[in-house]
Amino acid sequence: MENFTFYSPTEFVFGKNSETLTWKLLKKHQAKKVLIHYGGGSVIRSGLLQKIENQLKENRIEYVMLGGARPNPVDSKVYEGIELCKTENIDFVLAVGGGSAIDSAKAIADGSKYEGDFWDLFDNKAKIEASLPVGVVLTIPAAGSEGSGSAVITKESLGLKRGVYSVFHRPVFAIINPELTYTLPMYQTAAGIVDMMSHIFERYLTKSTGVELTDRLSEGTLISIMEAARVIFKNPTNYDARATICWAGTIAHNGSLGVGRVEDWVTHGLEHELSALYDVTHGAGLAVMFPAYMKYTIDEDVNRYYQLATRVFGVERDENNKRGVALLGIDKLVEFFIEIGMPVTFDEIGAKKEDINFLLNQLEINRGFPVGSFKTLSKEDCRNIYLLACL
Repeated sequence: MENFTFYSPTEFVFGKNSETLTWKLLKKHQAKKVLIHYGGGSVIRSGLLQKIENQLKENRIEYVMLGGARPNPVDSKVYEGIELCKTENIDFVLAVGGGSAIDSAKAIADGSKYEGDFWDLFDNKAKIEASLPVGVVLTIPAAGSEGSGSAVITKESLGLKRGVYSVFHRPVFAIINPELTYTLPMYQTAAGIVDMMSHIFERYLTKSTGVELTDRLSEGTLISIMEAARVIFKNPTNYDARATICWAGTIAHNGSLGVGRVEDWVTHGLEHELSALYDVTHGAGLAVMFPAYMKYTIDEDVNRYYQLATRVFGVERDENNKRGVALLGIDKLVEFFIEIGMPVTFDEIGAKKEDINFLLNQLEINRGFPVGSFKTLSKEDCRNIYLLACL
């Protein structure tokens, strides 16, 4: 097990009607004037946004609204939010929505305390030294941004999608009511499930040794996600299954499953270029890329893939054919993605083989080569993974 520091200061308020406590948590964190950042659509139709506004009015907490956060959050909305924060003297940012609204809120909070262009912080030109506090009312379990130190933003003019980790990105509180996810479209629910599973895979595929505890925690979480997913697809309002998915999304990305091990994150980098170019849903892109990455790297540590296949996907053990068992495990993963309605090839997400050179060039700008800790990948290796995803 590697040395580690684990820091997770977020206060989680979980359960039915927990969103009614938003005003109390804002008061607890001494919020005087709040920017409420959201996407639109369901948070308005469900009445959630209005309920939060009413709470703030009744308890005399000033607020300013900023809607329009969109999937694969973009820099233009961040600039708009920063301007609002500075002109309105905002001292707290409240994200109402899923990972896109939360990531956008984090970047707004960063830029509001930075004198230069906020993109400097995402372009490795400056370090985040301060940020406004961020709170969350979660409506989409997927990205785990409600409990993580990560934020991902796309700079539209350059087509660059960049992620930044900072302790300042940890929300001070996150409200999670599984009932708020009942009306999510099944495609969005499925994409979120793939996203959280992928966060676990990025940690599970490691060269670190002595990590049996986090292996077991990761495997149990993956099994629980798939079991709950199958219940939800039969009964979308099953509270316990929704609750499992909501909490799994959080622990998949709050760092607890990655302690003591070197993480990878190459597959996320490969997918970021797809979603930056085609604006594909992140989870859908990951459903395409992870099986391809796994097949390409299987011989890097066949024992780890064998363990995944037998412990998580229920493939019968065969010590004399570990590679075959490992491949069956990857096939089982693909079958699960198809079962929940996720794409598994380039064609299904509108990606084109002829764009691979462009994707590789963007990846080189964003990550450089070689990339990867589980398997060191050259530019040609990454090309081959993209080609596998075309099949």
